[in-house]
Amino acid sequence: MSSTSVEKPPSFLRAQVGGLPRPFWALWGGTLVNRLGTMVMPFTGVYLTQARGLSVTAAGLVMGVFGVGSLLSQPLAGMLTDRIGRRATLSGGMLASGAAMLALGYSVSLPAVLASMLVLGVVIDLYRPASNALVADLVGPAERPRAYGLLFWGINLGYSVGMTAGGWLAGLGFLWLFWIDAVSCVVFAVLVWRAVPETRPEGARQATGGFGAVLRDRVMVAFTLVVLGNALVYAQTMTMLPVAMTKAAGLSTAQYGTAMALNGVLIVVVQPLVSGWLGRRDPARTFALGLAVMGAGFALTAFVTSTLGLTATIAVWTAGEIVTAGIAGTIVAALAPEELRGRYAGLFGLAWSAAAVLAPLLGGPLLELGPRALWFTIGAVGLASAAGMLALGPAIRRRA
Repeated sequence: MSSTSVEKPPSFLRAQVGGLPRPFWALWGGTLVNRLGTMVMPFTGVYLTQARGLSVTAAGLVMGVFGVGSLLSQPLAGMLTDRIGRRATLSGGMLASGAAMLALGYSVSLPAVLASMLVLGVVIDLYRPASNALVADLVGPAERPRAYGLLFWGINLGYSVGMTAGGWLAGLGFLWLFWIDAVSCVVFAVLVWRAVPETRPEGARQATGGFGAVLRDRVMVAFTLVVLGNALVYAQTMTMLPVAMTKAAGLSTAQYGTAMALNGVLIVVVQPLVSGWLGRRDPARTFALGLAVMGAGFALTAFVTSTLGLTATIAVWTAGEIVTAGIAGTIVAALAPEELRGRYAGLFGLAWSAAAVLAPLLGGPLLELGPRALWFTIGAVGLASAAGMLALGPAIRRRA
């Protein structure tokens, strides 16, 4: 008489975090530590105007210089990721970021602050293409949405805690922020160097064509434009949304901060619950759905006149953000040849860097015309990006 045993389904926790290689968790842990220590950038404007006594105009100039550095960083990082390797680029970029943080913290004159901010803009995000390429190298296609989603979750968890701690530490002295940020960069660099193997394919160093090969990939260029639309929408949370809510809608900074806390809470709580299910869906359609929901959420902001209304719109566009989490990185990994993964990730990162520069240039004049002009336009950008993603779906599915 034979008996058959029924295999128990994996526990929820194991389904979410099980089956991923140990080097991925070293990368994830380093990313979390680094985000926990991310305290300088959210308070840069306050630091420049209060601690260094710069005018608002001068502070804007400094932040513009940072944006120029950020635009340069992603193509550079993509090339270094494929040429010298993922591990060296990530660790080197983190060490350089720590040094640039301290240089900025101790800069007194405007020329020194400008130089430090330019260098910081170049090096602070060098790790992104290397990190994206590492995940693609370490994790199989079926598990990549979950892996990229876990990185997204760790970044948001660390950033939420770091923001809270940074606001408290800034009251004790801004230098605390620079030192903690620098130390977190060093910890990330050391952890990756010691625990993550180099995964660059043998042919990557000799790969020809450079970024020209990436730019000749029409599907990747079109996807980058979709991502630029997504980034322009999301970047409003750091540029025009606080201005519109505190000036046009008449909310206090405390009311705005309380409502925005919902974004981090929803991501930390909800995203792990749905990432596995979303990862099994078609990436192009899933990404399009998330873009459409985000666009709708920001369009609804045109009608906000209270904290409750703002909270409701934040819940809507955060839902879209959760749907898109991890999907973009999965698509880039599917489109990129192994030997060009760094460069493809660099072009993807360039869309976000460009949005950081373009978002206030687009949002400022629109807000001058009125809240509805701004938020209806931003909503339309989100919906147009969703439509573009749906149109790209067949080509992405063929490549995948």
